Amino acid sequence: QVQLVESGGGLVQPGGSLRLSCAASGSIGSIHAMDWYRQGPGKQRELVAAVISGGRTNYDYADSVKGRFTISRDNAKNTMYLQMNNLKPEDTDIYYCHLLDGKFMNYWGKGTLVTVSS
Repeated sequence: QVQLVESGGGLVQPGGSLRLSCAASGSIGSIHAMDWYRQGPGKQRELVAAVISGGRTNYDYADSVKGRFTISRDNAKNTMYLQMNNLKPEDTDIYYCHLLDGKFMNYWGKGTLVTVSS
């Protein structure tokens, strides 16, 4: 089993920054992809950013966050990060960490709340 724990959420003013972390622990084998999703009340969960392992590491971002958010991974620490800059009120959501392992098993964290408000 793999456990994912997010941290770093909170209240920030528009234009501010936050850095989310996702620490993975447990029986971690190979990792195919790690991603950040977000979901607000009454909305579908949407992919925010992904880092995909392969012959070359690939990164993917939702159009709404390109140029503002940066995803990264520290493989030695089994930790993933999401640096969020120039935050907007519409970024307010619960942010979830997701891991897809080499056997294509899905794991989710419990989420961390990001609130962007003045």
